Amino acid sequence: MSKEIVSADWLFKNLNNNNLIVLDASLESTIGGIVPENNDKVIPTSRFFDLKNNFCDKNSSYPNTLPPEQQFEEECQKLGINKSSQIVVYDNHGVYSSPRVWWMFKVMGHENVVVLDGGLPEWIGKGYDTVEKVNEKYIPGNFKASFQSRFVKTYKDILQNTKLDSFQVVDARSNGRFKGIEKEPRKYLKSGHIPNSINIPYQNVLKKGKFKSVEDLKEIFEQKCSHSKAMVFTCGSGLTACIVMLAAEISFKESKTIYDGSWTEWAELQGLKEIAE
Repeated sequence: MSKEIVSADWLFKNLNNNNLIVLDASLESTIGGIVPENNDKVIPTSRFFDLKNNFCDKNSSYPNTLPPEQQFEEECQKLGINKSSQIVVYDNHGVYSSPRVWWMFKVMGHENVVVLDGGLPEWIGKGYDTVEKVNEKYIPGNFKASFQSRFVKTYKDILQNTKLDSFQVVDARSNGRFKGIEKEPRKYLKSGHIPNSINIPYQNVLKKGKFKSVEDLKEIFEQKCSHSKAMVFTCGSGLTACIVMLAAEISFKESKTIYDGSWTEWAELQGLKEIAE
């Protein structure tokens, strides 16, 4: 088992560890509109990590934007998270939004965080108990955020890289969106890709809601990426990019850098808009 992910069996054995905090990062649906089963069930002891509200920058015009350091710190404290907490993140799709939360904790300087491979479906599939969702208040934690800017790229960084080619941009969207032959979920934007970027759709690194084997993942990255060049991951809004980023961490090399604005920001600032009929 990788140091970045844990199994449902491991979590079951460690669930009563006093220092362990289980975060439910579930979303109601994917960007493609897939609604998971068991939306009302959670793993016992889990605390809801509200990606769409409490843990995004409300002042940004782009979706899923990383929140300011202080906001992240305060919201984590409200969830009872401490500086010493061991965090396990899962979601109800298998592996979808949980890698984004893993990355956010790394950006904010918290090292002790892992993703539950297979998420809630895997937990249920193993026959482990679930409980009903409840809104709880927790004893405030002493979590401290320490923003690691090296893990975040801006539009300016990506634009500059189209000329300098100093790092490899890896796009996690579907091949059709990458090639510009499939429509974007945000209907006002054209599809296409950032110049010189390569495409590894996030579905390609998963099998039945879990990460593929280290060997299979390594083969995927070795075919497309260079060991010698740094990697930066992108997608539509910075969420599924984290799935491919975590797959690379597991199998290829350490690379925790995300273009947070992703295609939504790039296409808008490049003027790649669909003309209303």
